[in-house]
Amino acid sequence: MTTGFRVRVADGPADREACFAVRKDVFVVEQRVPADIEYDSFDEIGTGTVHVLATADDGTPLGTGRLLHGPAAADRTGGDPSVGSLGRLAVTPAARGLGVGVALVHAIEDAARELGLMAVDLHSQTHALGFYERLGYVAYGEEFWDAGIGHRAMRRPL
Repeated sequence: MTTGFRVRVADGPADREACFAVRKDVFVVEQRVPADIEYDSFDEIGTGTVHVLATADDGTPLGTGRLLHGPAAADRTGGDPSVGSLGRLAVTPAARGLGVGVALVHAIEDAARELGLMAVDLHSQTHALGFYERLGYVAYGEEFWDAGIGHRAMRRPL
């Protein structure tokens, strides 16, 4: 696999489907998250949601993530309108270790800054805490279970 990739804000149905394909491979197939809870009303590109997509030089989808903001993020951020919620971050197995995940997080943070947000929250799977800590996120609260997987809430000021 090539190490060349680019990350951009997803735009339109083809990009949305590419994001879904990555999420299906990682969450539904690899982690066995039921499809009916993986996809939700925030998957529409538009108001309250920004999706980012990483693709290889040849256009192959490598990773994705999304930022919820405003009312869409309220139940994940304690209702604070100045905080966005990073979620659904997924990198295909073949692209792991190439820096795709870091690039996706930076793209989501850039989108949050452009929206005037002051911080980003996320719910990290416990095995990924170190990844987010290296990017400046700090865990808070107790561990909780989502889709049968342990998680912790984390936040990073922008």
